[in-house]
Amino acid sequence: MTFMQFDAVFSILILIMSVVVHEVSHGFVANYLGDPTARLQGRLTLNPLPHIDPIGSVLVPLLLFFTNADIMFGWAKPVPVNPYNLRGKFGEAIVAGAGPLSNIGLALIFGLLIRLGAGAMPGSFLQIAVAVVIINIILALFNLVPIPPLDGSKILFAFLPYHLQNIRESLEKYGFFIVLIFIVFFWQYLTPIIGFVFSTLTGISL
Repeated sequence: MTFMQFDAVFSILILIMSVVVHEVSHGFVANYLGDPTARLQGRLTLNPLPHIDPIGSVLVPLLLFFTNADIMFGWAKPVPVNPYNLRGKFGEAIVAGAGPLSNIGLALIFGLLIRLGAGAMPGSFLQIAVAVVIINIILALFNLVPIPPLDGSKILFAFLPYHLQNIRESLEKYGFFIVLIFIVFFWQYLTPIIGFVFSTLTGISL
């Protein structure tokens, strides 16, 4: 079984819903910590339409699929968060961590379903469950990379001393290009980690 052995339509729909859950999780936690921006802009909804980014939610996944790439990932429109409204010193880090944590949660749930009932599952549902686990592992790992604008950078910089915050400003200027370089040159090294996590959760190998 390889990363791309699931149907294109299902994989892209699963990706879209996974990134929507990711973004809504940011918004719910931000609202809980005192920032209602996402709620006031109607972004605390699982309806994918307000969250879809034409490039990250549609074009990039389609390109990855039709070029037979070994990964499937994308992104939704980031929910708006005003860090100055958040309670607590680590409010921004907590909000940032909520997104990857939601993907880890989805991977855990569907991984356990596969582990406990793979033999009794219809083939189509097993295929969908496998896609959910793989895609959400990828989203969690990718978003935890500490490069702006990814969530991992917000978590990292929340714990750095104040005098190092200027590094964040410098990285944010070139973050998009650094992320592209990471995808091209370094993502392949995370593939074994993705496979290991998948096997650990599901009890089956990719």
